[in-house]
Amino acid sequence: MRANKRTATLPGLTTPDLVLLSLLAERAMHGYEANRELQRRQVRDWAGISRPQIYYSLEKLARPGFLRATASGETSGGPERSVFATTAKGRAALAQALERESWAIQRDRPAFLTWLALSWQARPGVFRHQLERRREFLMHELAREEKTLREIKREVGHSYHEAVWMVTLVIQQIKVELAWLRRISRELSKRAPARHAPFAKNSKRGAK
Repeated sequence: MRANKRTATLPGLTTPDLVLLSLLAERAMHGYEANRELQRRQVRDWAGISRPQIYYSLEKLARPGFLRATASGETSGGPERSVFATTAKGRAALAQALERESWAIQRDRPAFLTWLALSWQARPGVFRHQLERRREFLMHELAREEKTLREIKREVGHSYHEAVWMVTLVIQQIKVELAWLRRISRELSKRAPARHAPFAKNSKRGAK
């Protein structure tokens, strides 16, 4: 089905916009309830969205009719006291946004990889210390994600759900990186500068 002209020409929907359109397609919520539910789902692990962005997106999406806002009967107005639900127009805009090619052809730029590329400039002992910091952080995250996975499975009642697949992927990525860190730790004594690169003569390595 072809999206209507207004949907097709709408300026780009941001990640907070799309997250809210999806959440409010499940059921209508107040702004503060949407924020609480996103916190419960640990949305910030997989999407950059803050509380201020939630309220900004609610008002932004209501203007073109992507959300329907109804008064809750409270004395004050605004996103804190209005109940929002995704409209058919909003669901069409969300469906169209999910067809973007960019979702499937981008790569993450983890800060740890940036650090690794620059680490030869670090002071003595920093490389090994940062590897241990990274390992401890990943062990903590692995335990947290495994707990989250158990809770998701209890909530959805089966293993064939997008939330299960998401967390399973994160767990596998963490385990792969932990195995890689163990290998790097074993190879650390062999660390050496490049031998054949044009800049090899000028390169200096920080001590392990």
